[in-house]
Amino acid sequence: MAAQLRGVVAMDGPSGTGKTTVARRLADRLGAGYLDTGAMYRAITLAALRSGVDVADADAVTAAAKAAELEVGTDPHHPVALLDGDDVAAEIRGDAVTSAVSAVAAVPAVRDLLVGMQRRVIEGVLADVGGIVVEGRDIGTVVTPDAPLKIFLTASADVRAARRLAQDSAAGRESNHVDVLRSVDRRDRLDSTRATNPMRPADDAVEFDTSDLGIDGVVTSLCELAEQRGIMAERGTPT
Repeated sequence: MAAQLRGVVAMDGPSGTGKTTVARRLADRLGAGYLDTGAMYRAITLAALRSGVDVADADAVTAAAKAAELEVGTDPHHPVALLDGDDVAAEIRGDAVTSAVSAVAAVPAVRDLLVGMQRRVIEGVLADVGGIVVEGRDIGTVVTPDAPLKIFLTASADVRAARRLAQDSAAGRESNHVDVLRSVDRRDRLDSTRATNPMRPADDAVEFDTSDLGIDGVVTSLCELAEQRGIMAERGTPT
C-alpha cells in the first residue's frame, strides 16, 4: 500500500523556481491536498483592479479585499481560483495582476485576512485527507511555522527569467529576456524587503537550488525527505 503524507509541507521561494509544478506533483505523489497561496494574493489584486482602486492605497485595497468572495481549490490536479463566483485562474496570471500583486501583498491587513483564510483551508484539508503541500512566500515563516517539513526553492535570476519567458511564450504573451529579468529582480526586491512577512527561508528550511535540477529529481528528493521526517503513513491509516 502506498504511503501518504501526514501533516504540512511548507514550500516557499520566488517565482521561476519551479515551485508550483513541484508542489503540485509532490502533493499528487504523496496523496495530499495542495494550496497555492500566491493565487489568493493574485485574486485579491484582481479584485482591487476591478474595483478601480489605487493599489498604493492600503485602505482602499483592504476594503476591496474584505468585499471580495474568494474560493480556492485544493486538488493538485485541478486547482481552482474563483473570485465572486468567476473562474479567474487564467486572468490572475496576466501582466496587470503580476505588476500589482507585490503592492497588494505588502498591505498588512490583506496579509492578515489571507493568512487566516489559508490556515482555515489547511486545517480543513488536514482533517479531511491528512496532508497538504502549501506553496507561497511566507508559509514556513508565518502561515505554518510548525510544519514538519519546510522547503525553500531557489534558482538564479537568469534561469528564472528564462522560465518566465517560456511560460509567456506558451501562453501567447509577448515578452523579452531583459524586461522579464527586470521584472523578476523587481518582484524579488519587493517581496524580500516588505515590512510585513517578507519572503525569506525559515531557519529550519531545506534549501534547493533548482537552476540545474529537473522537476522529477526535485520531487523525488522531497519525497525522500518526507519519509526521513517520519510524516508518511500507509494510505488508509487513521490520522
